Amino acid sequence: MSLNYHFAVEQVVGSACHGFFGFNGTAGVWRVSAMADAGGWKERTTVEDMDLAVRASLRGWRFVYVGGIGVRNELPSTFRAYRYQQHRWSCGPANLLRKSLPEILRSDRVSAWKKFHLVYGFFFVRKVVAHLVTFLFYCVVIPACVLVQGDVRLPKYVAMYVPAIITLLNAACTPRSWHLLIFWILFENVMSMHRSKAAVIGIIEASRANEWVVTDKLGNNANNAAAVVANKKKKHKPPAAKKRFCSREVHVLELVMGGCLLYCAIYDIVYFGRDHFYIYLLLQSAAAFIVGFGYVGAFVAS
Repeated sequence: MSLNYHFAVEQVVGSACHGFFGFNGTAGVWRVSAMADAGGWKERTTVEDMDLAVRASLRGWRFVYVGGIGVRNELPSTFRAYRYQQHRWSCGPANLLRKSLPEILRSDRVSAWKKFHLVYGFFFVRKVVAHLVTFLFYCVVIPACVLVQGDVRLPKYVAMYVPAIITLLNAACTPRSWHLLIFWILFENVMSMHRSKAAVIGIIEASRANEWVVTDKLGNNANNAAAVVANKKKKHKPPAAKKRFCSREVHVLELVMGGCLLYCAIYDIVYFGRDHFYIYLLLQSAAAFIVGFGYVGAFVAS
């Protein structure tokens, strides 16, 4: 849902307003002159496609998003691969903000408003603050308010109404997945810890800031299609795809997170419970334990 919102809203609005929007490495077409004018590909971050888009935008080039053309993409084959991908997608933009900020401020080809949108709206809010706020609010503030509920009470509009409206607006672009909304929220809250850590690593340029791990994908669709065609020519039925479940691995941070949330849920049930935060905390702790014990994966062709 988050990725669909990115394409259906952020990219479309950025294109319509001739504002900046990040170039996605898949299914993009560049003018050679634009790439040369921007300085070509650079390896200073793990998001070289976004880096090139920033530099081209600062040179005055405009981007057009054509949403009517659909292309196929492959997904990460395992949760481990997905975690590495999300680390790169969260750490890279934060690190790029650190490295490109002087260039953005010195640019004389774009307006001050566009600089503000690029630094504050695109980078700071969407690529850094969004991850930190999600993790701190859902996994720190709400549990902490439960523990000190006698002294501090979290208003319902802060705890429920505002987050619910933001979530529904993000999910509005993907009606076919509305039945998964609760699971998506719980999973995204767990992943927010991983993304927040990656964003901080990128900002301070810690040891993993330039870590590049190639994402394992579900398979080569072209090869699979060719195999099916070859089998048809031989008048043989295509062999049944053998499937295996990806091996599980334990994630300690998620288990610690689940344990803390479970403790807060039990505390809320025993001592207070008037705001029913324990319902959310029990569900969120269960999601953290599921992820922590590695019960998140994919069936992949062997």
